[in-house]
Amino acid sequence: MSISCATRRAALSMLGAFAGLSIGAVRAAVAPPVVRLRDIRVDVWPLRGSAGDQIADWVEDELPRDLMKALAPYIAPGERNGATLLARVDNVDFAAAGGRGAGGLTDSIEGVLIVGSRGGLAARTPLRAVASYQPGAVDQPLFEEAYHSRVAALAEAFAGWAPRQLGI
Repeated sequence: MSISCATRRAALSMLGAFAGLSIGAVRAAVAPPVVRLRDIRVDVWPLRGSAGDQIADWVEDELPRDLMKALAPYIAPGERNGATLLARVDNVDFAAAGGRGAGGLTDSIEGVLIVGSRGGLAARTPLRAVASYQPGAVDQPLFEEAYHSRVAALAEAFAGWAPRQLGI
Protein backbone atom coordinates (compact mmCIF):
# COMPACT_ATOMS: atom_id res chain seq x y z
CA MET A 1 0.00 0.00 0.00
CA SER A 2 1.34 3.41 -0.89
CA ILE A 3 1.83 6.22 1.58
CA SER A 4 -0.68 8.45 -0.20
CA CYS A 5 -3.35 5.71 0.03
CA ALA A 6 -2.72 5.24 3.77
CA THR A 7 -2.76 8.99 4.30
CA ARG A 8 -5.99 9.30 2.33
CA ARG A 9 -7.61 6.53 4.41
CA ALA A 10 -6.45 8.15 7.64
CA ALA A 11 -7.81 11.49 6.50
CA LEU A 12 -11.17 9.95 5.55
CA SER A 13 -11.46 8.09 8.84
CA MET A 14 -10.59 11.28 10.76
CA LEU A 15 -13.21 13.15 8.74
CA GLY A 16 -15.78 10.43 9.56
CA ALA A 17 -14.89 10.59 13.25
CA PHE A 18 -15.17 14.38 13.20
CA ALA A 19 -18.57 14.19 11.49
CA GLY A 20 -19.77 11.71 14.13
CA LEU A 21 -18.57 13.99 16.91
CA SER A 22 -20.19 17.07 15.41
CA ILE A 23 -23.55 15.26 15.04
CA GLY A 24 -23.29 14.20 18.70
CA ALA A 25 -22.46 17.77 19.66
CA VAL A 26 -25.51 19.05 17.77
CA ARG A 27 -27.71 16.52 19.56
CA ALA A 28 -26.24 17.57 22.92
CA ALA A 29 -26.79 21.24 22.07
CA VAL A 30 -30.51 20.62 21.46
CA ALA A 31 -31.66 20.49 25.07
CA PRO A 32 -35.09 19.35 26.16
CA PRO A 33 -37.59 22.15 26.67
CA VAL A 34 -37.22 24.06 29.92
CA VAL A 35 -39.93 23.41 32.50
CA ARG A 36 -42.08 26.44 33.21
CA LEU A 37 -44.05 26.43 36.44
CA ARG A 38 -47.14 28.56 36.65
CA ASP A 39 -47.97 27.69 40.25
CA ILE A 40 -46.36 26.19 43.36
CA ARG A 41 -48.48 24.60 46.06
CA VAL A 42 -47.60 22.93 49.35
CA ASP A 43 -49.59 20.07 50.88
CA VAL A 44 -48.95 19.40 54.57
CA TRP A 45 -52.00 17.24 55.24
CA PRO A 46 -49.96 14.05 55.86
CA LEU A 47 -47.65 16.06 58.15
CA ARG A 48 -50.53 17.22 60.35
CA GLY A 49 -51.17 13.64 61.42
CA SER A 50 -47.55 12.81 62.19
CA ALA A 51 -46.08 16.08 63.52
CA GLY A 52 -49.10 18.12 64.60
CA ASP A 53 -50.74 21.33 63.47
CA GLN A 54 -48.06 23.74 64.69
CA ILE A 55 -45.21 22.09 62.74
CA ALA A 56 -47.45 21.70 59.67
CA ASP A 57 -48.42 25.38 59.84
CA TRP A 58 -44.77 26.45 60.00
CA VAL A 59 -43.87 24.27 57.01
CA GLU A 60 -46.89 25.64 55.13
CA ASP A 61 -45.68 29.19 55.83
CA GLU A 62 -41.97 28.71 55.10
CA LEU A 63 -41.80 26.23 52.21
CA PRO A 64 -43.66 28.17 49.48
CA ARG A 65 -41.30 31.17 49.84
CA ASP A 66 -38.23 28.93 49.77
CA LEU A 67 -39.50 27.03 46.73
CA MET A 68 -40.27 30.30 44.91
CA LYS A 69 -36.72 31.45 45.60
CA ALA A 70 -35.07 28.16 44.58
CA LEU A 71 -37.16 27.77 41.42
CA ALA A 72 -37.33 31.45 40.41
CA PRO A 73 -35.75 30.94 36.94
CA TYR A 74 -38.46 28.41 36.08
CA ILE A 75 -41.52 30.28 37.34
CA ALA A 76 -43.83 31.95 34.84
CA PRO A 77 -47.18 32.70 36.52
CA GLY A 78 -48.81 33.84 33.28
CA GLU A 79 -47.67 30.79 31.31
CA ARG A 80 -50.88 29.22 30.03
CA ASN A 81 -49.31 25.82 29.43
CA GLY A 82 -47.13 25.96 32.53
CA ALA A 83 -47.02 23.12 35.00
CA THR A 84 -48.03 23.14 38.66
CA LEU A 85 -45.62 21.95 41.31
CA LEU A 86 -47.13 20.30 44.37
CA ALA A 87 -44.71 19.76 47.23
CA ARG A 88 -46.25 17.26 49.63
CA VAL A 89 -44.47 17.03 52.97
CA ASP A 90 -45.00 13.71 54.69
CA ASN A 91 -42.67 13.79 57.66
CA VAL A 92 -40.40 16.02 59.73
CA ASP A 93 -38.00 14.31 62.10
CA PHE A 94 -36.23 16.30 64.80
CA ALA A 95 -33.06 14.72 66.17
CA ALA A 96 -33.19 14.27 69.92
CA ALA A 97 -30.59 16.01 72.06
CA GLY A 98 -27.88 13.60 73.09
CA GLY A 99 -28.54 11.35 70.11
CA ARG A 100 -25.48 12.41 68.08
CA GLY A 101 -22.79 13.07 70.63
CA ALA A 102 -21.16 16.42 71.38
CA GLY A 103 -21.55 17.82 67.82
CA GLY A 104 -24.64 19.15 66.11
CA LEU A 105 -27.81 17.23 65.46
CA THR A 106 -29.35 16.40 62.10
CA ASP A 107 -33.05 17.03 61.47
CA SER A 108 -34.76 15.70 58.35
CA ILE A 109 -37.78 16.41 56.18
CA GLU A 110 -39.35 13.98 53.71
CA GLY A 111 -41.89 14.48 50.99
CA VAL A 112 -42.73 14.19 47.32
CA LEU A 113 -42.48 16.67 44.46
CA ILE A 114 -45.32 16.25 41.99
CA VAL A 115 -45.32 18.16 38.71
CA GLY A 116 -48.65 18.20 36.93
CA SER A 117 -49.58 19.78 33.65
CA ARG A 118 -52.72 19.94 31.54
CA GLY A 119 -51.71 16.61 30.05
CA GLY A 120 -51.63 14.95 33.48
CA LEU A 121 -48.82 13.91 35.79
CA ALA A 122 -45.44 14.98 34.37
CA ALA A 123 -43.14 13.92 37.23
CA ARG A 124 -43.27 12.51 40.73
CA THR A 125 -40.08 12.28 42.73
CA PRO A 126 -39.43 11.68 46.43
CA LEU A 127 -37.25 14.15 48.27
CA ARG A 128 -35.49 13.91 51.62
CA ALA A 129 -33.42 16.78 52.94
CA VAL A 130 -31.49 17.32 56.15
CA ALA A 131 -30.46 20.36 58.13
CA SER A 132 -27.98 20.66 60.97
CA TYR A 133 -29.02 21.93 64.34
CA GLN A 134 -26.71 23.07 67.11
CA PRO A 135 -28.47 23.02 70.49
CA GLY A 136 -28.19 26.20 72.49
CA ALA A 137 -28.82 27.31 76.06
CA VAL A 138 -31.86 29.40 75.06
CA ASP A 139 -33.61 26.49 73.35
CA GLN A 140 -35.41 25.30 76.48
CA PRO A 141 -36.86 28.62 77.63
CA LEU A 142 -37.62 29.59 74.01
CA PHE A 143 -38.86 26.16 72.98
CA GLU A 144 -41.30 27.34 70.30
CA GLU A 145 -38.82 29.71 68.62
CA ALA A 146 -36.15 27.01 68.56
CA TYR A 147 -38.43 24.54 66.79
CA HIS A 148 -39.67 27.20 64.39
CA SER A 149 -36.10 28.00 63.33
CA ARG A 150 -35.42 24.27 62.87
CA VAL A 151 -38.49 23.99 60.61
CA ALA A 152 -37.34 27.06 58.64
CA ALA A 153 -33.92 25.46 58.09
CA LEU A 154 -35.55 22.21 56.95
CA ALA A 155 -37.86 24.04 54.53
CA GLU A 156 -34.89 25.86 53.04
CA ALA A 157 -32.96 22.60 52.63
CA PHE A 158 -35.97 20.90 51.01
CA ALA A 159 -36.43 23.76 48.56
CA GLY A 160 -32.72 23.84 47.81
CA TRP A 161 -32.80 20.22 46.62
CA ALA A 162 -35.99 20.63 44.56
CA PRO A 163 -34.36 21.81 41.28
CA ARG A 164 -31.85 18.95 41.32
CA GLN A 165 -34.49 16.34 42.11
CA LEU A 166 -36.66 17.68 39.30
CA GLY A 167 -33.72 17.62 36.90
CA ILE A 168 -33.85 21.32 36.08
